[in-house]
Amino acid sequence: MAKRTSPGIPGIGLPVRRVEARSGIEGERRGWPYDIAAVRTLLTDGIDLGRATIVVGENGTGKSTLVEAIAEQFGLSPEGGSTGAMHHTRRTESSLAADLQLVRGVGGGRGGYFLRAETMHGFFTYLEESGMGSFHERSHGESFLDLIGDRFFDHRGIAHPGLYVLDEPESALSFSSSLKVLALLLEVLDAPGTQILMATHSPVLAALPGATIWEVSDAGLTPTAWEDLALVVDLKRFVAGPERVLHHLLSG
Repeated sequence: MAKRTSPGIPGIGLPVRRVEARSGIEGERRGWPYDIAAVRTLLTDGIDLGRATIVVGENGTGKSTLVEAIAEQFGLSPEGGSTGAMHHTRRTESSLAADLQLVRGVGGGRGGYFLRAETMHGFFTYLEESGMGSFHERSHGESFLDLIGDRFFDHRGIAHPGLYVLDEPESALSFSSSLKVLALLLEVLDAPGTQILMATHSPVLAALPGATIWEVSDAGLTPTAWEDLALVVDLKRFVAGPERVLHHLLSG
């Protein structure tokens, strides 16, 4: 297969320019997660990452599996946090990270942060027990916004250089809070040496300006414009006529 190259900002200075199969892998991998089409595509073709890369798709298509493996291979804690986080409970991540190698940008930062919605409750507890804030007293969405504002930026309000990985952050957010996160991500990208990788179901977060979008499906990984994403098309159809959509669901 031909090498997959995504459009976007050149990779010089990015924490990660490209993700591909680790050299020396022998034999065909079988079972989960290697039977997922998107994983097979990644290991066969690799993908280039731009300044911001967004992965979207239905449940079970492998988007979270991909970003979790990339975060772990980068050195981020698989249950959330920075490269120095020590929070570990029960491992649920796949073995994919060990099969990946990351092509780093020249001078790219080695730091970063991983926000994983699935493990956020336990991660908040870890932070509180470590004396790094108070989160459980607030709503999930408020705590999530506080965490981004506190951990992504320094005292001057400038984002730390590095790779920021987010896995389905919208699960904690209302529509208005999603817009606030979108604004914060734009501020992250305003800082030099920053890079974003995000898996999401949210049309709002997927609209991050300048991002390369990969849609995952049974066909693998496909670069897709925001307006052509299935989640955007389906949402527009529903908003235009919820009665018709509901009638179709009930009659089906």
